[in-house]
Amino acid sequence: MPLFMMVCTDKPGALETRKATREAHLAYVRDTGCVVQAGPLLDNAGEMAGSLIVLDLPDMAAATAWGMNDPYAKAGLFADVRLQEWKKVMG
Repeated sequence: MPLFMMVCTDKPGALETRKATREAHLAYVRDTGCVVQAGPLLDNAGEMAGSLIVLDLPDMAAATAWGMNDPYAKAGLFADVRLQEWKKVMG
């Protein structure tokens, strides 16, 4: 299956929304079983300010659906989401 990278930028001032939704997001990541790698993007103060997620799914439609059903997305956390097919070369 192809890999897709999702880079999400949080809305300004949304750290509390992220913290309040974090457990549901982590459960979704765990339970869906398609996340190859993931972690928060950090701002200059070292606080969570976005997400980088690599998904192993059959196509862009499945990756889009996964992103739309993420509890973070449902909570309106993101100001911007970039989803693109990604080719693993190293690691």
